[in-house]
Amino acid sequence: MAELTPLINGVRHSWGEVKIIILGRTVTGISAISYDDKQDKKNHYGAGNMPSHRGKGRYEASAKVTLYDYEVDAIQRSLGVGKRLQEISSFDVVVAFAGEDDIIVTHVIRNCEFMDNKRDLKEGDTTFTVELGLLPSHIEWS
Repeated sequence: MAELTPLINGVRHSWGEVKIIILGRTVTGISAISYDDKQDKKNHYGAGNMPSHRGKGRYEASAKVTLYDYEVDAIQRSLGVGKRLQEISSFDVVVAFAGEDDIIVTHVIRNCEFMDNKRDLKEGDTTFTVELGLLPSHIEWS
């Protein structure tokens, strides 16, 4: 077993080292991104009370981003009058983390499409952010 050396005053990936590319450009007006994937798996039974084998079902990926309103407005303007975010052709979202050790970790959220376009703003807010759901086909984990 390898000896574990504690990380003392070290740096790990954090929001400050994240670079996110949406629709071909680095997005600076982003405050959150969330993505995950899962695969349906089930135990199957034969004789006895223990599983005799396992079956795998559908794979599903999901994602969402929280952008500042000016980023969403810029995307909306680039589409032209009367177009909706949901009409944008599929695109990849690239999330890259760079640390002190110069090792870059890259996750690619593939074939995304915007699922919604909403605004929530209330009294007392000091920022105007927009959470947008994405429909990806799959995620490539580096």
